[in-house]
Amino acid sequence: MPALQMQSGIITLEQYESLPDDRRVEVYDGVLYDIASPSQDHQTISTELTTILNSYIKNNKGSYKVFHAPFDVKLFDQPLTIVQPDLMIICDKNKLDGKRCNGAPDFVIEIVSLSNPSDDYIRKLYYYKEAGVHEYWIVDPRRKTVTVNYFDYDKLNVPYSFDSVIKVNIMDDFYIDFSDISSSLKE
Repeated sequence: MPALQMQSGIITLEQYESLPDDRRVEVYDGVLYDIASPSQDHQTISTELTTILNSYIKNNKGSYKVFHAPFDVKLFDQPLTIVQPDLMIICDKNKLDGKRCNGAPDFVIEIVSLSNPSDDYIRKLYYYKEAGVHEYWIVDPRRKTVTVNYFDYDKLNVPYSFDSVIKVNIMDDFYIDFSDISSSLKE
């Protein structure tokens, strides 16, 4: 199945919530899209980053929450827009209702799907910026690049390679060394 397959018609939140739990979908402007399962490299990167983010927050006694897909983020009510970022940090726990995050996470990482890279580079960049995400990273396993978007500073598409050490700007003293992550990928 392609990474994104559009379904016809506008969907409501009630209809979305009645979908089977095993169906992987996102909603953009009320239109439902099926999404593909992640690759091995995608899962490896996601696991490594989740571990790094959680460890940093726990070691620094932070109150932020880290979530990974599948976990719903309702960016907008009208028209309904619900995404499932690969990784996110939420600083405002009031956005969490037990089912999802309501509003923009502070920090989002998307790992590029081989079958539809434009979704992460174009569509999600637009929606995350409009919703108020502070920082959005696009990790591309095929190109071995990380593209960082610092929306608060209007710095878009700042390029890094997989041998870079990258600062997480929403925290004071937090850097991620991508060479450690790159070494865990399949050859």
